[in-house]
Amino acid sequence: MSDDNEEFANQIRKFLREVGVTSQQQIERAVGASGKSAGKIKLKMHLSSPDIPLDHTVERDLDLS
Repeated sequence: MSDDNEEFANQIRKFLREVGVTSQQQIERAVGASGKSAGKIKLKMHLSSPDIPLDHTVERDLDLS
């Protein structure tokens, strides 16, 4: 892998770490604020870019129990 490609891959990983950490914090805050402590919640994450043809969605149900 060239140095440019490696740097790009590192930038992607850094972005994904930030998204992961901040998303987890937001989910935990929202669940806490909702008062919901059992059952399931449906989550949806949408990744897009105005600069490239990128439109990716991940959906998942999470158990709170």
